[in-house]
Amino acid sequence: MKKINSGLLLLFSALFLISNAASSQNKVGIFDGHGDIGTNVKPGSAIYIPAAQQYIISGAGYNVWFDHDEFQYAWKKMKGDFILYTRAEFLGPWVNYHRKVGWMVRKSLDGNSAQVNAVEHGDGLTSLQWRPTTGAQTEEHRLKMKYTNIIQLERKGNMYIMRAAVYGDTFETDTLKNIDLGDEVYVGLFVGSHNSDVVETGVFSNVRITVPYIGIANQTTPMTLGSNLEILDVASGKREIIYKVPYSIQAPNWTPDGKSLIFNDGNGIMYRFDLESKTVAAINTGGIVHNNNDHVLSFDGKMLGLSNFEKDLGGSIIYTVAQGGGYPTQITPKGPSYLHGWSPDGKDLVFCGERNGEFDVYKVPAEGGKEIRLTDAKGLDDGPEYTPDGNYIYFNSVRSGLMQIWRMKPDGSNQEQITNDGYDNWFAHISPDGKWFDYITFLPEETSAGIHPPYKHVYIRLLPLDGKGTPKVLAYVYGGQGSMNTPNW
Repeated sequence: MKKINSGLLLLFSALFLISNAASSQNKVGIFDGHGDIGTNVKPGSAIYIPAAQQYIISGAGYNVWFDHDEFQYAWKKMKGDFILYTRAEFLGPWVNYHRKVGWMVRKSLDGNSAQVNAVEHGDGLTSLQWRPTTGAQTEEHRLKMKYTNIIQLERKGNMYIMRAAVYGDTFETDTLKNIDLGDEVYVGLFVGSHNSDVVETGVFSNVRITVPYIGIANQTTPMTLGSNLEILDVASGKREIIYKVPYSIQAPNWTPDGKSLIFNDGNGIMYRFDLESKTVAAINTGGIVHNNNDHVLSFDGKMLGLSNFEKDLGGSIIYTVAQGGGYPTQITPKGPSYLHGWSPDGKDLVFCGERNGEFDVYKVPAEGGKEIRLTDAKGLDDGPEYTPDGNYIYFNSVRSGLMQIWRMKPDGSNQEQITNDGYDNWFAHISPDGKWFDYITFLPEETSAGIHPPYKHVYIRLLPLDGKGTPKVLAYVYGGQGSMNTPNW
């Protein structure tokens, strides 16, 4: 089973430079060049497989340690801040406990260069390593977690942040401060065998390089960075980029026939992405052209619900229109009203509305009519969505302190909390078989409980419908508002 994961995540910047003609001949995937670092190193290799969106890198060398390094490196030159992410696995049985795969940032391609690397060893040891100056001895911070295969390395000025996880778990984090490698650095994936006579191989998937937003993003931050439209395979965690643009696209959802995806751009226009032809076409919504990322398809796929900004009516106003386009029908008379769910029988819409200074969940007939307030707790109640059998409405609420997932009967009765952890959880989306829900998780240290801004470190997580069990992280994302706030299975 597949689902859409994100609509706004990554920017591939013009800051990626090719340093010389020779390196361009060795270009591999998104990297400007590759080669062996060190002197008289047994030759390694690096290839990119477009169909799998994977890098296969093989390298030898005595080690990445002490005062110099030997390994195979696929690199590009970058300036400023960045976030590096991959899922890394060793290929084949180990030869040496200290073989290494990971990310590396270097001042130069010399073997004794100052560098920072986030690395997994063959025996499962995961660490943040660095050589502070050229020719200095390598130092190390060891993480408690072992056998990680999710490796992320972020640069913020002269600070480096490593995040690592065993796929499915949340990150363990370590931070290194006051490491000056210069503004322009080499950034890339590496493999070292810890044995000069042996070539070891690493497989890197879900490789992402992000140039982050400059500043602190909040609820009103315009979404202007580039975007990847991605499909995530729930069983394996494989992420496939199917569409890439240098501007913001948001909130992708599937049509029930599985043939198309629908999303909005940052200017309020709705688009359809045809999965077979990989083409994009605008959806005619008449004069309703200020749509935000709260849009929903009816269960039968015939109708599309929109949330359109109208200043004179108080903000977001709900409309419905035929999925193929046409002239929309206004449903809510006043705003803000943010649409999130359609009942399985097609008769009702559920939305988050602000009335008299309080944000609550409301229900309204899909043909228009009197709205019914379903929640009345103090604080934000948001993101309502029906289960496929129509027995529950799932929503998120801040009433218990942090933002958590709740559910209730369609008439608003029997409100019960489903998640209860130390994170801020938003937008539960129910699987078509009614057995699971995925949701987006913000970190309390990055956001307060009542907001869901863009350009944050978030998790896409999975739980059984009753919320029992340990959440599984499906994806580790630089995103947030607009990534998956619509039904996305």
